Formats: sequence, C-alpha cells, structure tokens
Amino acid sequence: MSRILLFNKPYGVICQFSRDGLRPTLADYIAVPDLYPAGRLDADSEGLLLLTDNGLLQHRITDPLHKLAKIYWVQVEGKPSETALAQLRSGVRLPDFVTLPAMARLMEEPVNLWQRTPPIRQRKNKPTSWLELIICEGKNRQVRRMTAAVGYPTLRLVRYRIGEWALDGLESGIWREAAL
Repeated sequence: MSRILLFNKPYGVICQFSRDGLRPTLADYIAVPDLYPAGRLDADSEGLLLLTDNGLLQHRITDPLHKLAKIYWVQVEGKPSETALAQLRSGVRLPDFVTLPAMARLMEEPVNLWQRTPPIRQRKNKPTSWLELIICEGKNRQVRRMTAAVGYPTLRLVRYRIGEWALDGLESGIWREAAL
C-alpha cells in the first residue's frame, strides 16, 4: 500500500534526507523510512512538500505533463500593477525559458500563517503585498524569478497546495499522513 505524507517545510530546511552538517534537512523532522520527496522547495521557501514511497506516484506529482496545479502564496515588495499581473497571467520571459501562463491575483495576507524565523526584512517606505500564483510547472526558483522579472521581488514564498493536497491545519515543521 502506497503512502503519502504532507510536510509543512520550514524556512531554511533543505529538501533532502542526507545531512550536510550546515543546515537542517528532512531527516531532522521526519523519521519514517523509505519516503522520498515528490518535488522540492528551495531552502528559502516554506510550505507544502509531499513525500511518498511510490515512484510512479512521485513521477505523477512532479511531471509537468500531468498539469498538477501548485498554489503559492507570495509576499512581494511593492503593490503589483495590473500590467505586472497580466504578464504573470500570459507567461513571463526569463533568460532561459518562457513560463507557462499562471493564474495570478492579489490577495489579503493569509490568516493563520505561522511566523517565519527569521522574519522577512521590513522597510518603512516600501509596502508589501500578497499574491496567489497558480502554476503547473515547477522549475528552479521559478516563482521568485517570475515576480522579480515583472518588477516585484519575492520576500516570502509559501506553497499552499499541490493538486488535491493542501496545508490546511498543518503547522510549520509538522507532517501528517494523507489519504490517496
């Protein structure tokens, strides 16, 4: 029987089980054998990470051909214009590829969002805003690169949902088993 775990990855944790001695890894939080991440989040990102013991399921979750939507809550510097949101919605030209169109909208700051350690930098004269971005790709640092390319650098990035699985009620650093 296949297993899938939902893990709310904290800021600064590396998405691997082998320890490098410098930063915390999945092994510091999850002591369940034979599970592997289905995708990654960079160390600076937080939120939902799926782990499974089923290689076929792992491939289905991560392969862009399956178009599994990923929802990100993104705190950016400044307040994105409608022009910037339209760019995100139509695909963003990055130096090495053009992203697929994203669903993008301004949102209120998420309620019940845990405090990040360390907190993001605050500037008195620079407001911040929150975006909800929905993408089906997952290339290296893609969301951060997209928001920067349209003029609004990412300050905090939280993956809230992957397909049918979401963070609801899952505190930072905690995991739970999910139904398949």
